[in-house]
Amino acid sequence: MTIQFFDTLAGAARELVPLEPGHVRVYSCGPTVYGPAHIGNFRSFLFDDLLVRYLRYRGFRVTWVMNVTDVDDRIIKGARAEATTIGELSERYRKMLVSDMETLGITMPDFMPKATENIPQMVELIQKLLDGGHAYRTDDGSIFFRIASWPEYGRLARLDPEGMKVGERVEADDYAKDDVRDFALWKGPKPDEPSWETSIGPGRPGWHIECSAMSMRYLGPSFDIHTGGVDLVFPHHTDEIAQSEAATAQKFVAYWLHNAFLQMGGQKMAKSVGNIERVGDITDRGISPRALRLALMSAHYRMALSFSEDSLQAAGSAVDRLDALFAALATYRPPSGSHPQFALGVVFALVCALGYGIEPIFAAGALHVLDAALVNTLRMGTSFTVLALVVLPLLGGYPLLAAALTSRSVLWIAVAGVLSSSGYLLFFLAVDGLGPGRAMPVNLTYVLWAALFGLVILHARPGWGLLLGALVSITGAALVVSGGGRRSEEPVTALGAGA
Repeated sequence: MTIQFFDTLAGAARELVPLEPGHVRVYSCGPTVYGPAHIGNFRSFLFDDLLVRYLRYRGFRVTWVMNVTDVDDRIIKGARAEATTIGELSERYRKMLVSDMETLGITMPDFMPKATENIPQMVELIQKLLDGGHAYRTDDGSIFFRIASWPEYGRLARLDPEGMKVGERVEADDYAKDDVRDFALWKGPKPDEPSWETSIGPGRPGWHIECSAMSMRYLGPSFDIHTGGVDLVFPHHTDEIAQSEAATAQKFVAYWLHNAFLQMGGQKMAKSVGNIERVGDITDRGISPRALRLALMSAHYRMALSFSEDSLQAAGSAVDRLDALFAALATYRPPSGSHPQFALGVVFALVCALGYGIEPIFAAGALHVLDAALVNTLRMGTSFTVLALVVLPLLGGYPLLAAALTSRSVLWIAVAGVLSSSGYLLFFLAVDGLGPGRAMPVNLTYVLWAALFGLVILHARPGWGLLLGALVSITGAALVVSGGGRRSEEPVTALGAGA
């Protein structure tokens, strides 16, 4: 089964083909530690966590790097306000970041380099740009990237070349799309600002050069996946591509993955706006870290997610239901003749969908359907055969729908919708129509597994995927209507109290 990601640069879903077979190298833009990270930041980090966990689950060796920016304009301003050093200020908030990551169960990256520990690598990269004519010095000792020297500048952000202010300069680390100018690689020394003595002169790095240098140090001049928030597309990632490819003459990143904002009160959650929540603030109110983690992952990563007390409560309820589900599974004894291995079939279907589903609308919908189907199946005493029959067409609809939306085909969308809807219909018919203890014929095992493998080949052979998905739906409908099956006289083990 192939894995596809939506690549921001290509503007389309692309199959993952690692540059080094079996090894995926991932770089994530980490926080600028001028204050505590808020949950909007952690939505991005949780996506990174899911991505890395899934790639490792699929058997890839993954090298994951997340940087920590510990020198920039905001850190300098904050340290000055607190009458402390940038090192003391940034280290305080870096430790809080790591603590919050552990609270939310986020996998620790293989490397979390600090910008201030990689100044030599930045200087070396800037020197290459100077030597290649892509950068120039100014009278105050600063060094700027010459955007006119790189014709492909702005492709990631779809910039209009006519709007670029060629020859003009912007010193600030962050700026808007309507202010495209030569950007700072190295900032000349100023009173009361940190400075390093280097071969290119005294000063400190600009923000954009930091990520290029650190990613290249740990992952090489070209690597597979670069992640970050959608707000980093311009200028940060746009500038990263230009300076990196100008210095190495190689493609910098194969796949660009960007997550959408977390919103509160209809606005992007941001320190500058003031509408932020922190992990510690939420857990101090009695919200479990698991509920917060689920709340921050409850929408597709490229869709804006609205955060509220209601969403937290809903996530908490979902976690409680899942706990009850797993407790029920631990004590469940299937009716005689039933085949518990169908549980593995459902899990396999989930994995098939997840192959698409870092991209499509998968996680929340499939999880809720699986939850409801399992609990009702256990309560009614029906076998896992019924469960697999009624859930698989629905799960099959998710990757089909994803393919439909990707191809923008009305026919695909219609067929995917029918298959998804049939899954819901069969679920309710099976539970309400068959009644407690009814079981489908055992030979359906082969039909269901055929459908599962149909999901595997769906991307490469969409026609076969459609055929097999339809086969499961039609077969299930026929069996439900005919009332086929036999009654088991063995009672189901009772669920725990309150389940």
